[in-house]
Formats: sequence, C-alpha cells, structure tokens
Amino acid sequence: MTDLLQEYPGAQRALFRAYHIGGCSSCGFRSDETLAEVCRRNQDLPVNEVIETILRAHQADLAMQVSPAELAARLEAGEQIPVVDVRSREEWDAVHLPQSVFLTQELMQEILTSWPKDREFVFLCHHGVRSLDAAAYFAGHGFTRVKSLQGGIDQWSVQVDPELPRYDLE
Repeated sequence: MTDLLQEYPGAQRALFRAYHIGGCSSCGFRSDETLAEVCRRNQDLPVNEVIETILRAHQADLAMQVSPAELAARLEAGEQIPVVDVRSREEWDAVHLPQSVFLTQELMQEILTSWPKDREFVFLCHHGVRSLDAAAYFAGHGFTRVKSLQGGIDQWSVQVDPELPRYDLE
C-alpha cells in the first residue's frame, strides 16, 4: 500500500469514499499490505474494480490541481484568486507566499458559510498532498472551482520563485 499511496496520493480518500477502507482504525490497512490483500479481507472486493476506482479518483485529483507556473501567471495578470495555506503555523511562519492567507478555523467557517460555491480558490501546502485533501474536502462540500497547488510551496520555489527558501520537515 505504501507504493500505491506514493503513486496515487488520493487513493486512501478514494478507498474510504467508495468502500469505507482506510479512514479509521477499524477499517485501516497496514503499509506493507498489498491492494489484493486489502481487497480480500474487505468482503473479497474485485481488485480490478478497486483499481478502476483509484484511477478515476486520480484523474479527478489531477483536474483539481493547478501548476505553480499557471497560478503565478494568473496572479501576475491581476486575477484575484485567493490562495489558502493549509500548512502548520510553524511552516507558515518559516516561509509563505505573500499573497496567501493562513487557514484558521475561522477562515474555514467563513469559506464554508459565506463564499460562493463557484468562487475559485487555491489551497497550498508543502508538497501538494494536504492541499489536495483540503481541495477534495471543499469540493465534497459543493465548491466547484477549488484547486490545489501542484507540488506545493516547494515546487513554487523551484518553478516560480527560487529566492523562496525551501525546507524539510523532521
């Protein structure tokens, strides 16, 4: 499962949504299990069907992402696209995009209750995994134009702003 989740970061979300697998301790899986083993102990699910579910979810995840270069070009052109940073406070304090806002509980409630469902906005994190989860969460709440910054702030610093410090989490 480790290799599968590395290649398809949204696979766990897809497995939970479709089959209630991997979302909690009672339905979890071990990192050393294979997909076939997980399917076998979950009502003998057809492996090919589960693979198709993961691949469809992966395509949906790709459609929900925006590249750093594309976002930078759109922001430079003057588009007013909110950029919401879902990293920890420590990560934010270490480095953040000047045009981004830190996601607080209050901002989350404001987005869910006040922002138009068709408003475009972009989540970002360190490498684009947590932001993709956040985008999927908001898409699940009816937001139709929510995006995740592909590769996160790390790729932004590679593709857009090499002066932006890169970091590793310990």
